[in-house]
Amino acid sequence: MTGLFSLAIYVLMYTVDPYTPDYQDRLKSPGVMVWPDTYNDEVLEITYNMSDKKNWMKNSKILQKFLEPYNDTTQAQCNHYNCTTGKYFFQHMYNAPKHTKWSCPFYQSTLGNCSGIADPTFGYNTAQPCVIIKMNRVINFLPNNGTGHAPYVNCTVLEGQDNVRGYEYYPVNGTLDLSYFPYYGKLAQPSYVNPLVAVKFDLINQRHAVVQCRVMANNIAYQNIYDPYEGKVVFHLTALS
Repeated sequence: MTGLFSLAIYVLMYTVDPYTPDYQDRLKSPGVMVWPDTYNDEVLEITYNMSDKKNWMKNSKILQKFLEPYNDTTQAQCNHYNCTTGKYFFQHMYNAPKHTKWSCPFYQSTLGNCSGIADPTFGYNTAQPCVIIKMNRVINFLPNNGTGHAPYVNCTVLEGQDNVRGYEYYPVNGTLDLSYFPYYGKLAQPSYVNPLVAVKFDLINQRHAVVQCRVMANNIAYQNIYDPYEGKVVFHLTALS
């Protein structure tokens, strides 16, 4: 009996592909998150006091920590494959070192005025804070706009329109380049980093707004009442003085 059990386990393990999960209960449509990640049980609030350095520095430090893997030098060393912008990066073979697949670099400097390089405060000492939008990974997912164009982040002010003078995206147009897709899994792409989009807001008047940032693609749902983070993220942004 023990021998049969051992043989069954051996056959099972021999036929399992370690690079592909046998059971995936993830949603087909990816979730979307925002940083600084100040999540609580009810609503997502990013609130800071411009005149209290200790207070606003909490958000700046969260973003600095979050972007450490994206350091330009680090990315140049671990993800040095020359990817083709604007095209899916299909890999049918494990041609990277140690039987892995290549990953495209995403440089911190790509986030421009929200990279934290020139301004390590990320604007949190003013009424022009930066937030960073990240779409969660789904193995083999191909975002599709039906036009061959890359998905992009689109932010909308749901409440407090008079309190937002404007906002800018980094990279330009909030694009999530196709070369970062598909994702093949942590074992296959150990150095993979998610593409990011940063948004810099210009708050005025009461300096409070409720914002929705959505990843735009035909096959990314955003109206799932059971998962408020599927395809989009809604957050309160408030700058106190």
